[in-house]
Amino acid sequence: MMSESSAILRRRTRNVRIGPVLVGSGAPVVVQSMTNTDTADHISTAIQVAQLARAGSEIVRITVNTQEAAAAVPKVREQLLKMNVEVPLVGDFHFNGHKLLRDNPVCAEVLDKLRINPGNVGRGSKRDEQYAALIEIACRHDKPVRIGVNWGSLDQALLARVMDDNARRAEPKDAIEVMREAMVTSALESAQQAVEWGLSPDKIILSCKVSGVQDLIAIYSELARRCDYPLHLGLTEAGMGSKGIVASTAALAVLLQQGIGDTIRVSLTPEPNGDRSKEVIVAQEILQTMGLRAFTPMVAACPGCGRTTSTFFQELAADIQTYVRDRMPEWKTQYDGVERMTLAVMGCVVNGPGESKHANIGISLPGTGETPVAPVFEDGEKTVTLKGDNIAAEFRAIVDAYVARTYTRKNTGRTGV
Repeated sequence: MMSESSAILRRRTRNVRIGPVLVGSGAPVVVQSMTNTDTADHISTAIQVAQLARAGSEIVRITVNTQEAAAAVPKVREQLLKMNVEVPLVGDFHFNGHKLLRDNPVCAEVLDKLRINPGNVGRGSKRDEQYAALIEIACRHDKPVRIGVNWGSLDQALLARVMDDNARRAEPKDAIEVMREAMVTSALESAQQAVEWGLSPDKIILSCKVSGVQDLIAIYSELARRCDYPLHLGLTEAGMGSKGIVASTAALAVLLQQGIGDTIRVSLTPEPNGDRSKEVIVAQEILQTMGLRAFTPMVAACPGCGRTTSTFFQELAADIQTYVRDRMPEWKTQYDGVERMTLAVMGCVVNGPGESKHANIGISLPGTGETPVAPVFEDGEKTVTLKGDNIAAEFRAIVDAYVARTYTRKNTGRTGV
């Protein structure tokens, strides 16, 4: 049977509570996402927050960039409560956050976390004053803060200082190493300032977002070595489609395998009018395929070859994957552990029976020239052979029966229908 791995040891960090969600090494790695609506339109924003939450986002960030957006945040929260959605909300602030929160105190009250970019809180003498104002508001409302450094908006004064320090070294580092060091230094010094101004260390999460895979790995490895704050991982501007998915997976998987990372976001550029929740599914699948979390039953399927000229096994694999994801909201309320169920849809006799036996439920479809029957295996044992035109419906029924028979019903402690 395929099972979750216990081989990945998490880096030890502080724990930070964001509403009901715990972030840190004492909790599972958390999936986050962000809306792309105009927050001033509180109805559209609440609808998208709900979509992301129902897809599995455990924390959702919203943009707060104008007075209208700040005033709409309480309305977003109110609308979500009407929709029975209680996901933690994070306010994303740049440039004018100190003014928006000062003028809209209810906004700070209803948010569960503030996200502050130390490169965008002010310039010159105003920087410390405006950053301190944000931290004071967080302290007053007892809110955690993500200090989120981004290489596209790195504090230029800090970068110049790091460059000057590097120039005085006997063996100066190259430009890429200097940029990486400036990112880490910005995060750590900003966190230290926040603590000096009264923010408790167990209210701080750090992030250092870049768009290069090797840069991200190097920066977070160093950041993890030098602090015990929880870290939010994400490749910024990851891109669209397969490029964004591959780049994000390549970067996050390396860090997660090293035990680094307490929350993640996959920052995919959606297709025009595309489904924003795709980034949530990708983040879940990264964690689940690595054995760090379990969200929904996983379907293994062969890629097909000259033995599988029929597209039926591909159609069945797509059908059953969609089916179990659609059923999960209901199953999750009824059964413990169903998210760890594994399925296999195989296309011919070469590896079909063997792979099917390794899954909780597997089906081996006939390849080209093979007998037109499909044996089904449950927990390694052949239980039935399907044939004819209703294999898809019959296989879905077998999955439903297996779930009802195998997993413990919540609030009863019993298995079985």
